[in-house]
Amino acid sequence: MGAAKNSSRRRAVPWVVLGLWVAALAVLGPFGGKLADVQRDRAVDYLPASADSTQVAEMQDRLPGGETTRLVLVYHREGGLTPADRDRATGQVERIAEAFELTGRPGPVPSKDGSTLMYPVGSTAPGTDEEARDDFVHGVREITEGGDGLSVDVGGPGALATDAAEVYTSLGGPLLYTTVAVVALLLILIYRSPFLWLVPLVVAGIADFLSMAVAYGLHQFLGTPISGQSAGVMTILVFGAGTDYALLLVSRYREELRRFERPQEAMRAALRGCGPAVLASSGTVAAGLLCLLAADLNSSRGIGPLGTVGVLCALVAMVTLLPALLVLLGRRVFWPLVPAFGSRPKERRGIFAAMGSSAGRRPLAVLATGGVVLGALALGAFALPGELKQEDSFTERPQAVTAMRTLAEAYPEHSTQPVTVLTPSGRAERSLREIRATEGVDTARTTRAGQGWTEISVVAEGAPQSPAETRTIERLRDTLDGSYVGGPSAEQIDLRETNARDTRIVVPLVLLCVLLILTVLLRSLVAPVLLTVAVVGVWGASLGIAGLVFGPLFGFGGTDPGLGLLSFVFLVALGVDYGIFLMHRMREESLGGAEPAAAALTALRTTGAVIASAGLVLAATFAVLTSMPMVQLVELGFVIAVGVLLDTFLVRTYLVTSASLLLGRKLWWPGALSKPPRQADPPREPETVGAAAR
Repeated sequence: MGAAKNSSRRRAVPWVVLGLWVAALAVLGPFGGKLADVQRDRAVDYLPASADSTQVAEMQDRLPGGETTRLVLVYHREGGLTPADRDRATGQVERIAEAFELTGRPGPVPSKDGSTLMYPVGSTAPGTDEEARDDFVHGVREITEGGDGLSVDVGGPGALATDAAEVYTSLGGPLLYTTVAVVALLLILIYRSPFLWLVPLVVAGIADFLSMAVAYGLHQFLGTPISGQSAGVMTILVFGAGTDYALLLVSRYREELRRFERPQEAMRAALRGCGPAVLASSGTVAAGLLCLLAADLNSSRGIGPLGTVGVLCALVAMVTLLPALLVLLGRRVFWPLVPAFGSRPKERRGIFAAMGSSAGRRPLAVLATGGVVLGALALGAFALPGELKQEDSFTERPQAVTAMRTLAEAYPEHSTQPVTVLTPSGRAERSLREIRATEGVDTARTTRAGQGWTEISVVAEGAPQSPAETRTIERLRDTLDGSYVGGPSAEQIDLRETNARDTRIVVPLVLLCVLLILTVLLRSLVAPVLLTVAVVGVWGASLGIAGLVFGPLFGFGGTDPGLGLLSFVFLVALGVDYGIFLMHRMREESLGGAEPAAAALTALRTTGAVIASAGLVLAATFAVLTSMPMVQLVELGFVIAVGVLLDTFLVRTYLVTSASLLLGRKLWWPGALSKPPRQADPPREPETVGAAAR
């Protein structure tokens, strides 16, 4: 009687889990749809928290009228402007002044060759309201028009912010749809089943929706910033990491279905077998991402908690909802390749068994060759393009960038992008004299004052973001005591310097967290060091490959300053995942009495196909970023995708296996694997790429 009750309760567990998920989604569902409403992509949301340029951006909000939206109207005709062109420009500027509340209106600035006319205009009416700013920019663009050889472009910081915000806003839908399509295609190819691929994909979609609701809650209660970049990365992590966990669980579940008659028992055995590895994997990724909270750059700090939310939501969904659905669907979900109870898979030599054998014959030669290859590839990092400029941040040139390039060609003698100085009002006159006396300054004028501060607009002699302008900004910061120097060019300087600072702090922190987690999980000091060195080598080689293709092949004009730090965090945290899967199985085999060499080769043979499938899916999800219209996202997606593939098919398969063979039981030092062999389990299924797919 008691056994029957226990059996009945076990059968009810999946339904209870499913019911709890339905209830959770009903409660949290309305909040998930609100995430886009709190997404902010202003410059201050990406700037360093303590930098001069951030202080300027925040203090401008408190000046009369709030933040100024600055635009530059650029009228250009090859061969020289005509009197009719100048009249048209004057008339359009008058219409803009009538339609919008402008803050001051300097006269037109003609270029020396007479081909271009520049009208700086600005308005404090939009303030910090992004929608109002966009309406202002679009309204000005509707009024300005060229024709008959006259080009008219609206540029400036305000227009650039609007164009960038529109790009980030457009990421949500295409990024999600493309990611889902890529993951669906790969799962169909991996499982070769008309039904099975849909289950983990649906669960990943539910996890993504849950993560959006949780992220919205973090924003409401803790003020966690939400940007287009951090929200996009969160979606990628949910589908990438979640599908990895699903592949590992489904593969182990399929293996256990041959040993257990009831799906519930097979699932419990599968969760016991791979659960610790999945938990450790997600914990490592979450810990690595949370290290970004130590960064000073707002954009990096925002990715930390949102990425962690994505990984943890994927984990919860894949160890609760996915098992419940698989148990309820039964063996038939694997059709047409249903694993029958008591059956044995077809014995055939898999690709990873062959790889293991090749590594086992000459492990030292394989390890040395692989190390040389990684080192040679890493040298390509010295060929990475220089710092990415604002106008090079888009894969497709928006109007604001067209305006910037026209200005750079027409006004080579001075900057067309003002530097903003905020100085205490009590010393405004003195600051103005010091600014005008600073080497590299072309003009300077007071624009507005309030709240004890005075705003000064400075035009440098050097072109925007040129070495000459950079030196001028540095001189201003050295000269002006108690003042803040900001503006778009100053922001780029602060981004570069802060990323260098964050890298020095976050990289050691990530390495320490990963080593501690691996040490606790593997109960060894040697194995964690081996895995960590391997993923660091992958990171260096990935950046080296990027250096060989970014400029010559992709035509990128620069490298995002944050690429090194973000790619390191993702590649180390995610790359260790596969090491955990491999080492966990290796330790399991060793505890079962297998010799070190046999344990290493068996672990590679049984987990190689699953790791390869997971690596392909994760690389493909990050590769989706390469189709986005922002160079920063393309670069990040490329480096991580290449790194995951290197880790999956070279480092994990050959180098880690070869090192494990050479180290033998020393791999687990100072832990002891000398326990008496446990009773051997029934033979496990030797996984191959095809077997894992089934």
